[in-house]
Amino acid sequence: MAIERGQFSNRLGFVLAAAGSAVGLGNLVVFPVLAAKNGGAVFLFVYFLFALLVCHPVMMAEVALGRHTQRNPVGAFTALTGNDRRWYCRLSTMAGPLQGIRVIELVGQGPGPYGAMILADLGADVIAIERPEVAARVNRDRLPTNPMMRGKRSIALDLKSPTDIATLLDLTDRADVFIDPFRPGVCERLGIGPDVVCERNPRMVYGRMTGWGQDGPLAHTAGHDIDYISLSGALHLVGYEGQPPTPPINLLGDFAGGGLVLAMGVACAVVERFGSGRGQVIDAAMVDGAAMILGPFFSAFTNGFWGERGTNHLDGGAHFYNVYETSDHKWVSVGAIEPQFYAELVHRLGVSDDALLASAEQNNRGGWAAAKVRMAEVFSSKTRSEWEAIFDGSDACFAPVLSPSEVATHPHTAARGTVVTINGVVQAQAAPRFSRTEAKAGVPCHSGQHSVDDILSSWA
Repeated sequence: MAIERGQFSNRLGFVLAAAGSAVGLGNLVVFPVLAAKNGGAVFLFVYFLFALLVCHPVMMAEVALGRHTQRNPVGAFTALTGNDRRWYCRLSTMAGPLQGIRVIELVGQGPGPYGAMILADLGADVIAIERPEVAARVNRDRLPTNPMMRGKRSIALDLKSPTDIATLLDLTDRADVFIDPFRPGVCERLGIGPDVVCERNPRMVYGRMTGWGQDGPLAHTAGHDIDYISLSGALHLVGYEGQPPTPPINLLGDFAGGGLVLAMGVACAVVERFGSGRGQVIDAAMVDGAAMILGPFFSAFTNGFWGERGTNHLDGGAHFYNVYETSDHKWVSVGAIEPQFYAELVHRLGVSDDALLASAEQNNRGGWAAAKVRMAEVFSSKTRSEWEAIFDGSDACFAPVLSPSEVATHPHTAARGTVVTINGVVQAQAAPRFSRTEAKAGVPCHSGQHSVDDILSSWA
């Protein structure tokens, strides 16, 4: 009966192995001969002593580890530590505090890909699983530009195919994190729910990203960001007095309360696993995340500290925490809440003698409406750039309202590298900043750009 023999996964592996063998042979044979010929024969005693006491035990240990785990050196250490890659993270010189963490992402709507993008920015190896029909539509003659795919690899799998489901499960056996972006019960029907995945891989962190959560009366109904932030109470607070609530695009639900909360939950579960050795399921619901962000305002509203929409210090009710149009039809913001900052604001505006804007009247709610009108008149007298020059270096809590296309050129954001251009697309750099393990926005990939063999080989 023929025995299947192992093969190198790629040419580079063969070349490196051959080079290593040549170097080893030269060290074993050529170096001692040259040392003896050139008067260094005494050194051979030390050489053979080290070979006997150090090199031989290390070689035997390497052979034993390879035979026991049937893996390469990286895979061997990973297997022997119960898939705990703390050793790998500490030894690696690659960027990102999550380097060494393997993530399987089923590609869905915005919150899931955004959360996975954050993990990739932080160094995780994220594999985006895309539908074959989506991958087939990609124009590979053009550079990939989707920021949600940056720093990731992508393969195409048909989740209705038993063969592809088996491949996906094989990948989850070797991964640390699994991201489910579907409605409750979908992954269970596909045979890749936590009951299956976490039983096969007890160390799996299984992140579930939904709008309503895994349970509750609305769990299985459709919705979008605006619906989730409505139920959380967040939308009620956004807008001006006497006006309907203003949808804050999809920042509070999809991205802040959704993807960002999911990424935080995954990171926390990975840290906890270092101690327990066990994974867990994360129920990340946008309605919960938006409510969490709203946290301080629940008690403030209930206790009467916070009034109706558009009448408070921080929601446009106050003249000193607002936005104003300039003479060139651009906008500036002020947030001078503290008395000393408000005094600086009034001084820089050149209206210190104006009774409506006097420091003593700052917190007189009855005068806020008139003060806003007066401040609007003052700001409309100059261009945005003129006001920027006037307030430069001050503590007046002033800032120009920039469009996304202007952020890259502002002196402060340019100095910090707040935004970057990748494949022609301007986008935010990874955050937060780390002193040792640098987080960095990676180059995006095309959907389905990589092969399963590539992934399995790199994860061997």
